[in-house]
Amino acid sequence: MMPLTMMSAGEKGTVQRISGNDETRKFLENLGFVEGTPVTVVSTIGGNLIVNVRDSRVALDHSMANRIMV
Repeated sequence: MMPLTMMSAGEKGTVQRISGNDETRKFLENLGFVEGTPVTVVSTIGGNLIVNVRDSRVALDHSMANRIMV
């Protein structure tokens, strides 16, 4: 298991765990990051990520992406 930020563009993974307080976890869940959901990194720019999750593209800053374990 590793943070989403460790993945390179084009890599695919599955959400294993989301860390953080309840508010943060609920926010990420509403974006589609639920355990067992496949994610694909589209691009990384300065540590920030654009990912495909549930047929949507989502931009995440480095600190949020670090909370998602794949």
